[in-house]
Amino acid sequence: MELSLIIPHIEVLIFASEKPLTSLEVVELINNAFGFMDERVSLDQVESCLEGIREKYASEFYPFEVKESGGGWQFLTKKDFHKTIAQLNGDKFLKRLSNAALETLAIIAYKQPITKGEIESIRGVNSDYSVQKLLEKELIVIAGRNEKMPGHPLVYTTSKSFMDYFGINTTADLPKIKEVLAEQMVEGTIINPEDFTSNTELDLEEEIIVEEEIIIEEETVISITEDGELIEKKDDEHLDEETSTPE
Repeated sequence: MELSLIIPHIEVLIFASEKPLTSLEVVELINNAFGFMDERVSLDQVESCLEGIREKYASEFYPFEVKESGGGWQFLTKKDFHKTIAQLNGDKFLKRLSNAALETLAIIAYKQPITKGEIESIRGVNSDYSVQKLLEKELIVIAGRNEKMPGHPLVYTTSKSFMDYFGINTTADLPKIKEVLAEQMVEGTIINPEDFTSNTELDLEEEIIVEEEIIIEEETVISITEDGELIEKKDDEHLDEETSTPE
């Protein structure tokens, strides 16, 4: 089957689906729809179609786009229209999180699966309320129990709603901790050997000039009187004579 014939069927599947669809799910649904055909659609064909669909809706002409988010492909409105769409449901449209909840969610996202006790050991405070709120907002889920720890405490992981909420497809898309810390680091001042050499040379030149000035000041001036006598005078005395006013 030609790709141009597959594309419209992929678009309607993604549009009508209540949840994000993976590429494999699209392949299965397409093949089920055309089960009477001998030629089946392959994963490579579907992925090629999805890439073409993504590029199509990336155009400025469309206010929405096809994006791989929340574990699969879905139609999402573009960021430029966020405030307009927010008018539909008001404040309920936004899942507002407190700083404590965001801090707890970040720990779970990077350390999952993790117990509440481990979260609290990192935060240093009780996290019952934050964990409960994150569960209510369906941003985290209970993934089971840690059988190796005493009491077999519950362990928490992020949910597909978490990925959809933050616009990522998998937890691997989260920014690396090293990258985050690198942005906060202050670069040290680089000192080159040339800096010391140039300054030293300047200091030596200044000393030489000062020494020359001292030597010049100590030089004597020899003059001859009308009687032919030689008189030695210091340079400063000579200057005093030249600058003095005759009586």
